[in-house]
Amino acid sequence: MSSPRVRKIADRIKVIVAEMLERRIKDPRLGFVTITDVRVTGDTQQATIYYTVLGEDADQASTAVALESAKGVLRSEVGRQLGMRHVPSLSFEFDGVPENARHLDEVLARAREADAAVAAAREGAAPAGELDPYKRPREESAEDLEDLEDEPFETGAARPPQEP
Repeated sequence: MSSPRVRKIADRIKVIVAEMLERRIKDPRLGFVTITDVRVTGDTQQATIYYTVLGEDADQASTAVALESAKGVLRSEVGRQLGMRHVPSLSFEFDGVPENARHLDEVLARAREADAAVAAAREGAAPAGELDPYKRPREESAEDLEDLEDEPFETGAARPPQEP
């Protein structure tokens, strides 16, 4: 767990870098960038900035190059606004979480379609066997009990076979 101080520094770095990319960095290679997260080490010497880029793979590659070239300007602005003695060094990492989430949404949509197809096939279908496949003990009715009482039973004598 990071301390509250480190979390505040990370949140502040996120805001500073996002504002700088929006207002002051005018690199044409910079695509539509969103800063998603900033993680700072416990000793505040390293800050990893996670970002996403809207667009194709070429846009992501050119944005990565633009962020690397703007790293010095961004770090000096972070140091100026934070007022820290030792400014954390910045590193940029592409955040693949939104892409992974989109892939999971597609997989879930396919699973829903497969479930709907199974439900449609199940409509109007009847089971292959009996409705209740479990054998239950035969319940004797009151008539069966009366018939047994009427029959004479001798000890040792066999009963005559009964018709079903």
